[in-house]
Amino acid sequence: MKKITLELLLRESGEEAYPEQYRCICRRIEAGELIPVKKSPLNGRKPALHLSYWLAEEAPDYGDETEELKFCMTPMIRTDYYLKHLKTYREEAVWVRMLNRYFLEQEERKDGGAAEAVPVSLNERSFQIWGREKFLQREQGRKILAHCGVDLEQLHVYGTVEPLACYSCIRSVPQTILILENKDTFYSMRRYLSGDWRKISEVGRSGDWQRLPEVGRSGDWQTRNGELPRTIFGREIGTVIYGAGKGILRSFEDFRVCVEAHVNAPENEILYFGDLDYEGIGIYERLAELSGTGEDEYVIKPFIQAYEKMLEKAGTKGMDFLPDTSENQNRNLSGVFFRYFEESAEARMKRILESGKYIPQEIINITDF
Repeated sequence: MKKITLELLLRESGEEAYPEQYRCICRRIEAGELIPVKKSPLNGRKPALHLSYWLAEEAPDYGDETEELKFCMTPMIRTDYYLKHLKTYREEAVWVRMLNRYFLEQEERKDGGAAEAVPVSLNERSFQIWGREKFLQREQGRKILAHCGVDLEQLHVYGTVEPLACYSCIRSVPQTILILENKDTFYSMRRYLSGDWRKISEVGRSGDWQRLPEVGRSGDWQTRNGELPRTIFGREIGTVIYGAGKGILRSFEDFRVCVEAHVNAPENEILYFGDLDYEGIGIYERLAELSGTGEDEYVIKPFIQAYEKMLEKAGTKGMDFLPDTSENQNRNLSGVFFRYFEESAEARMKRILESGKYIPQEIINITDF
C-alpha cells in the first residue's frame, strides 16, 4: 500500500459535486481499495472525509510465472522455492531460464548419445550459461543455484588457483622438492640451482666472471642420468617451489595437476622452508595436515638444515637485532613442526618466539648455500 491525499482523490473525480465525490470515495473504502488513515484530520466538510488514505495496490498476477515453473522447467531445477516466492522468481527469471536452457541442452546431448558434460573451469561454465564469466564467483550466481536447488557439482566445474611457480634443475625421480614461503629465497635458490653467474668481487677490475661455487660429493658435480644435481645446506635439491605465503594452502589442493610428472612423483621427498615465526610455522603445520588428506597423500617435512642455519646466523646477531613479531599473528601451533628438531634447536626457536621476536627467511642468502 501507498499513502494518498484526499486532495488527489477529489481531483481524480473531476467536476463532480462534493456529495458524489464523497459517495465514490466511500464505495472505494467498502471495496477495500482505500483505507482511511485514522490519525489524519477530517476535511471539515459535511459529510466529513479524512485527509489521508492508504491506497491498496492491485495484487500482481503471477499466472504466467506459475505456469512456466510447473511445466517448462527441467527436473534438474527444483521449483518449490520459487512457487512460494513468485515475486523473487519474476526478478530472477532471466537467469533461471538461462540455467534451464543449459540443462535442457545437456539432456538433448545425452539423448543423442553424447557423453556427459566435460568439466570446465568455474568462470568458463559461468560464461557458457549466463554470458558473464564472474556470475558464479562474484555476482548472484550462487544465490540463483541455491534458489533452484542446484549444487555446483551438477555444473561439472573445477576451481582454479594461482599456478605454482617452480624450477627444476633435474627431472629425474626420485628427487627432493623444496617449497619456499617467500619470493626472495625462491629467487636466490633458483639462481643458485640454475648455475647462474656472478662477478668475482676481488677480480672486479678485470671484469671477469665466474660460475657459482659447485658444491657436491668429493667437490665435483655428480651426474645422474646426464643431469647435474646441486646441494643446499648439504641436501640435494631437485626442484624449488614458490609457495607465496599462505597461497600454498590453496595451490596445494591442485598440486597433482599444477606440476609436471617428475615433481609430482610419489617417490619424491617434499621439504618446506619458511619464516621462523608463528605465521610461517603455522603455514607449515596446515600444509602438512592438508597434504595428508584427499586422493593424493604427501609427507612434508621441515627443511631442518635451513632452519638450523637461520638459528646459527641469528645467534651471531643477538636477540636485539631480530625484528618484533606482529601482534596479529595466530600463535596457536600444534607442535608438529618442532617434532623434527633436536631439543636444543627446539628450545632456541621457542625462546625466540616467546621473546616476541622472529627470524625471516631473508637472513640467509645465496652466499650461505
